Formats: sequence, C-alpha cells, structure tokens
Amino acid sequence: MSDMMRILCPRCHTINRVPAARLADGPKCGQCHERLFTGHPIALTVADFDMHATRSDIPLVVDFWAPWCGPCRMMAPAYEQAAKILEPHVRLAKVNTEEEQALGARFGIQSIPTVMLLRGGREVARQSGALDAQDIVRWVRAHL
Repeated sequence: MSDMMRILCPRCHTINRVPAARLADGPKCGQCHERLFTGHPIALTVADFDMHATRSDIPLVVDFWAPWCGPCRMMAPAYEQAAKILEPHVRLAKVNTEEEQALGARFGIQSIPTVMLLRGGREVARQSGALDAQDIVRWVRAHL
C-alpha cells in the first residue's frame, strides 16, 4: 500500500488517498469532488497551514508575500506558472504575511518575497527575492 499518497484537497482540506501512479490523472476529492490539483497556488492561513505542511505526502512550496510588495506582485505570475509545471508532485501555496503575521513570525520571515520548501512539515530550503518561473522550478527540483 506504500504507493498510496495522502493528498489534501485545496478547497475542503480533506485528506485523500491517491495511488502515486495516478497523481497526474486529475484526481478529485472524495468529499467535495473538486480537483485536487488545479495548476494554481493555494492560499494558506494559520488555520490550515499545518495540515497542508504535515499531512500531505507531497512537498509544499510556500511563497510568503504581501499585497504592498512590488517584487511580490512581479513574481506572482511566475509563481502561478511554476504551479502549472510542478503539480501534481509538489503543492504550491501562498501566505499573505499582512493577514497571517503569526506564520511570518513563526518562520522568521524577514524579507519578502521568500519562498520556502517544506517536506513533512520541516523546512528543507528557503530563498528570498523575486524569481522567474524557470528559477522557481529549478530551485524546487534542486532541493527535492
């Protein structure tokens, strides 16, 4: 049964068990029936961050950003593009540090944008500064 992966639904946060070989087949949530992968980053809050960081079997890449940050806004389309490339083997998420100040403080975010790769809830790598889509993809793959 080790080929079964736990994947959290980006909408209802239900844990779904999906065969690893079927990740790219467009699996849907057993609870809400929405697609588990949409090719877009998901927004995380204090309420659901830990669940996505620790209960899913795929790595989580988090963009810590703020609406007032020019480089963050410049990187947003590249981050969207990277989600289309990296899913379904990696989940991309965004944390608005203005609204979720506790998460920014918890991870010691001192400059934004900061991109962090987590696996099993543990930080694997971190990169500060705006990146283009290819650099995001390259950075993630280099640290997996």
